Amino acid sequence: DLKSPEVVTWFKAQDDYTRATLASIPGREKLYNRIHELDTAAMTVNSISVDGGHYFYLKTLPEANNRRLYVRAGLKGPERLLIDPETLTANGVHYSIDYYVPSLDGKLVAVGISPGGSENSVMRVMESDTGRDLGERIDLAQFGGVAWLPDGKAFYYTRLRKLDPGEPVSNKYLKSAVYFHQVGQDPREDVKVAGFGMAKDVAISETDFPVVVIPAESRWALLVIGHGVQNEITAYYSAIADIHGASTSWKKLADVDDDVTSFDVRGDHVYLLSHKDASRYKVLHLQLPETKTETVMSPSEMVLRDVKVAKDAVYVPALDGGLGRLWRIPYGAKPEQVKLPVDGAIQDFFTDPRLPGALVRLASWTKSPLYYSYDPNAKHLSDTGLLPPSPVDFSEIESKEVKVKVRDGTEVPLSIVYKRGITLDGTHPAVLHGYGSYAITLEPSFDATNLAWLERGGVIATAHVRGGGEYGEDWHVAGQKSTKENTIHDFIDCAEYLVKQKYTSPAYLAGEGTSAGGITIGGAITERPELFAAALDNVGMSDDLRAELQVNGPVNVVEFGTVKNEAEFHNLLKISAYHRIQDKTPYPAVLLTTGVNDPRVDPWQMAKMTARLQAATSSGKPVLLRVNYDGGHGTIGSTKQQRDQLIADQMSFLLWQFGVPEFKPAQQSVTTASSAAK
Repeated sequence: DLKSPEVVTWFKAQDDYTRATLASIPGREKLYNRIHELDTAAMTVNSISVDGGHYFYLKTLPEANNRRLYVRAGLKGPERLLIDPETLTANGVHYSIDYYVPSLDGKLVAVGISPGGSENSVMRVMESDTGRDLGERIDLAQFGGVAWLPDGKAFYYTRLRKLDPGEPVSNKYLKSAVYFHQVGQDPREDVKVAGFGMAKDVAISETDFPVVVIPAESRWALLVIGHGVQNEITAYYSAIADIHGASTSWKKLADVDDDVTSFDVRGDHVYLLSHKDASRYKVLHLQLPETKTETVMSPSEMVLRDVKVAKDAVYVPALDGGLGRLWRIPYGAKPEQVKLPVDGAIQDFFTDPRLPGALVRLASWTKSPLYYSYDPNAKHLSDTGLLPPSPVDFSEIESKEVKVKVRDGTEVPLSIVYKRGITLDGTHPAVLHGYGSYAITLEPSFDATNLAWLERGGVIATAHVRGGGEYGEDWHVAGQKSTKENTIHDFIDCAEYLVKQKYTSPAYLAGEGTSAGGITIGGAITERPELFAAALDNVGMSDDLRAELQVNGPVNVVEFGTVKNEAEFHNLLKISAYHRIQDKTPYPAVLLTTGVNDPRVDPWQMAKMTARLQAATSSGKPVLLRVNYDGGHGTIGSTKQQRDQLIADQMSFLLWQFGVPEFKPAQQSVTTASSAAK
């Protein structure tokens, strides 16, 4: 019970002790200053959208603490600030922009803003030309799902249900529904259009998330049903003019068994990304109102990641051995590959059926992101200038992609980033990251703050374990439910590779997992505690047997399984880090983090893991719980300062545990963490 005075006191005592311990590390403040210097050296720009000639994007200026929404008329037009969430800060609680969706003419924009990293968005509507807030507030709008009508006077959106008094928190994401909102109308008068049990011809379960999509310059609307956290969707269609609330006659376009994970629309033409009989995906095409499909891009060795339509062609971002690639399918022609100027990742991608070409943000482990514009006539990508290159110098940093043959013979990709010219003598501080769920791919990304670790001779590695999407759906399924232990074993075997190749040694090696990556790092340190000197467990899943009871639990059953099924119960027991802990075992030092507003992994998960490790470990190494009282799920919705403080705490904790002299506290008393919380 997270509201129990005893539990609240326990959390506070744990956090107080942790912060006092971390503050006592001699090199921590100097390290924080370096991290903050690196993080404030350049701006960031992401989430670009172009509507009605207006360019919208989220930007964090070097001196700013949070990202703001900007707009400009045309790519070279003067920039205007639309909303700065920092102006909403009150009583020590910060606010963050979760999403924004412009109307199709770009005149209005719906913006979701939430406090304290909670992701509990309240939606507002603003005029893009004047920046005027129209005063509308729509709560329970966490997922947005905004679909503007072509006239820009109304939109559909997805809304959560307000829980009844005494209703369990695990019902939070159940029975969400689509509503219709007329701009200027009281949201209490909004009409429900689609939801659980509303229409016999539309199958929507309690754990489904319905969303209406209205493409630009199309007469059709799509009703898309997301099934919990499952990637495969069900989709229906109707003429926009024929949508009449709950009585709308929706017709099925794609069923969940069609394995469609993404789509885009141009006029009557729908393009679908599917892994049905194609683990690495294929692109299908149909023309409404017919739903018979044809294949316009067949599966290959590359993993197709998305499908986007523009005026000139269909664009398909892809993945080739961990690196981003881009394909273009001109209408009526064969696919052709677009040459990219960076061997890295496609981090943001925008097209519009009304506009030719595409906008794409590219980055790598060692190159800062830039926004490029693709000109289909010149067949060339050019820098837009929207995002200047970072002045942080990574010229002495290099990356390497290797494949590690793990215990069952599978080759698992491993990315390694390090300072050029380091001697492989086993003495380098190293952090190994791992995730491995939901078919999410850990693609190359640039983080200037990593230089604070790398310039010291540190190594940063990423294990692309099974359960992710690096090699398509087969790779995902190979680390899911009954095969989930593969995720943990892949991570351990990648750690052993780093040791065998003398990038590091167990005395200087840390593992890190975040969110569902808590299964990965929790499993690794409980199976091979001697392999790691330390671990970072960030908002991690740890008690998988009770995960179903948390806020985000029911919608995750499709990914991890349910305790209500005997076979799946035993699968969950095998991977549940909390239940893998053994008494009187010399576990590594562990820094666990949680946010009190986390809507994805309840704080009790990290609390239970902390308490169990503190009671069981015999190593004498610290097990610390860091609590963010103005934060949510990791760094989602965090301010720049919050993020920099967290990175400084984590890096200094690891360097302390690796025995780096300048990070050794005068006294290393670690036995009072649990006693302070009693």
